[in-house]
Amino acid sequence: MKKHLIYAWAACCLSYTAAAQSVSYAQKMVESHGIVDFYCNRHYQAELDSAAWDYVSGLVANAVLKTWALYPEKTTYYAAVKAFADNSTSPDGSVILNAKGQPALRPSNIDDLPAGNVFFLLQEEEKRQGHTEEAQRFKTAATLIRNKLKYDHSRIAKGMPGEGGFFHKAVYPNQMWLDGLFMGSPIYAQWQHYFGDFNAKDNEESWADIALQFKTIHRYTYDADKQLNYHAWSATPEEENSFWAQPDGLHKGCSREFWGRGMGWYFAALVDVLEYMPKEHKDYREVVAILQQVAAGLKRWQDPASGVWYQLLQYDASKTADGTGDQVNGKVYNQGQQSNYLEASASSIFTYAYLKGLRLGLLDRDTYLPVAERAYQGLIDTFIRPNEETGKLDIIQVCASAGLGPAKDPSRTGTANYYLAGKDVTVVENEGKAIGTFIMASVEYERMQLQR
Repeated sequence: MKKHLIYAWAACCLSYTAAAQSVSYAQKMVESHGIVDFYCNRHYQAELDSAAWDYVSGLVANAVLKTWALYPEKTTYYAAVKAFADNSTSPDGSVILNAKGQPALRPSNIDDLPAGNVFFLLQEEEKRQGHTEEAQRFKTAATLIRNKLKYDHSRIAKGMPGEGGFFHKAVYPNQMWLDGLFMGSPIYAQWQHYFGDFNAKDNEESWADIALQFKTIHRYTYDADKQLNYHAWSATPEEENSFWAQPDGLHKGCSREFWGRGMGWYFAALVDVLEYMPKEHKDYREVVAILQQVAAGLKRWQDPASGVWYQLLQYDASKTADGTGDQVNGKVYNQGQQSNYLEASASSIFTYAYLKGLRLGLLDRDTYLPVAERAYQGLIDTFIRPNEETGKLDIIQVCASAGLGPAKDPSRTGTANYYLAGKDVTVVENEGKAIGTFIMASVEYERMQLQR
């Protein structure tokens, strides 16, 4: 029986109260800012079905699709995601298209890939409906992305620290970012699960390749004292595009701070991959151990008052940008005195990962269910605001974006000043990176309630 049919049966038989209100926050946010009216890297999107291919629009689309899987009577959700996928693929699925109708997958740009996560459920549903050509189209598109990552994406060269790790992007040579684990690994893992030959050598090697990405970045970015991972690591910290990296010491090559959403992408990537990774694979236990280290560290830094997390994880609101900024090549950047703040997208994706990790039996229930439930209530209390004028739910206190370098962008220093006062690290609302992750957290929470 298909998963969505099981969910439909459960929905017919049960009702629940989320956060003491008779409302599905997943559905409410999908209808407020999922299928319409959201920002994608600060670019306004009026409707999901006409949004261009991008990791943010893809995140929102995948969240909407997960909501449809839980509430399959909401056929408009499925239709919006399918339209998004239709507009982003050629008729046979052999080309992913951007807003201009040109190929959207740039050379070795891992951010171009994760919107393809929608293809797997679309493929299954189209096949179930007897639409064999459409099902093949989505399988072809998913295969294109998986093969581009596995065979064509630039990697850290043999003999170097971190050999075999995927570059975050071509403009960031020899760099791995926590973000990149979410952008590449889950779609690679799903392809192996749905389409790989379980007994083939290629399948074994592909799962080892997926595990290698986690093993590598965890080895180089994990700080055992803080129990957190630095945002990024460069195998060549002396290279000009890695000017943000620590030049020496225990964490040589690492960036200097623990950024919330970066850790969120990483945490979610771990649970998303482990959902599909064969338990008998030689690397399975090690990847689970990494997940459990990440979960323990984030539990430590959960804000006890609100139940959510700060933009910079190791500090509270008393931490501010220092007012003097960062000097790079004789110029000053990131001047300001902005305070650290509770951040919506990181908090949402942490909540999603905790809840999903619990559902999959990857995390101890006694230890982490209180963390997850406190976090979900914290999301609603801290970030969700009913808009009396529009009747929608808005989500506030979202970090618009953050990155590191390259050399042509020296303001992106990776310091606390940057993450709090950087020109691109503004605080916005109704940004897709928070909308999508809040919907995903809500789907997991509501699924848990249905199963009680």
